Amino acid sequence: MSHHIVAVKNLRHVYPDGTTALRDVSFRIHHGESVAIIGANGAGKSTLLLHLNGYLVPTSGEIQIGDFPLTKGTLPQIRRTVGMVFQEPDDQLFMPTVYDDVAFGPLNLGLTGDDLDRCVIEALERVGARHLVEKAPYHLSGGEKRRVAIATVLSMSPDILVLDEPTNGLDPYSRRQLIALLKEFRHTRIFTSHDLDMVLDLCERTIVLKDGEVRADGPTLEIFQDEELLEECRLEKPLSLQGCPVCGGRR
Repeated sequence: MSHHIVAVKNLRHVYPDGTTALRDVSFRIHHGESVAIIGANGAGKSTLLLHLNGYLVPTSGEIQIGDFPLTKGTLPQIRRTVGMVFQEPDDQLFMPTVYDDVAFGPLNLGLTGDDLDRCVIEALERVGARHLVEKAPYHLSGGEKRRVAIATVLSMSPDILVLDEPTNGLDPYSRRQLIALLKEFRHTRIFTSHDLDMVLDLCERTIVLKDGEVRADGPTLEIFQDEELLEECRLEKPLSLQGCPVCGGRR
């Protein structure tokens, strides 16, 4: 697949109750980019992500992943290309053991025996979770669940990694571990997050949504220095860019 481009054109989504979640959203993400999609609650972030590998069907508009338009016919190929990590790991972990969860995708692609074992172990090793292989997911901590959820996606060898609020609910240590892990990936990465310090750390580009529309799209630092834009979109600067309340300097 050439360049693994994600192209969204005039995307619109209206839920069955009549709520318009996305209004003519358009952008283009190129191979290797790390892009954050931010906005206040209800801006349309999660709805947008769920379109990128076909979990939601657009009311209108187009999505293209690499060489393929997203259609019912191309969905299997696109879901192998775009790995989605949900906001809640419990939505992704449903098998009796960690091994079974990580093996689920490759097994459905026909992998068996030693090849399957190797695939599972390699994915768990990449996220530092090999020691969890025989554990039941419901016995894991929040940070461990997040790592295993990412491993279930990596076992499918995606070219594009999509994560919805990846640091949500993590303690500071688990958050730092996860950010360090994500820095190592060379995938095209697309995040949504309210953790704007993580965004500043991981993403060179940021797209701002407001009421289902793209309000801004540009270099992350420039976005976070635009105080008028942030106020309009009900956002605040990352803590690392805010002045110290005691000395007035940057933290």
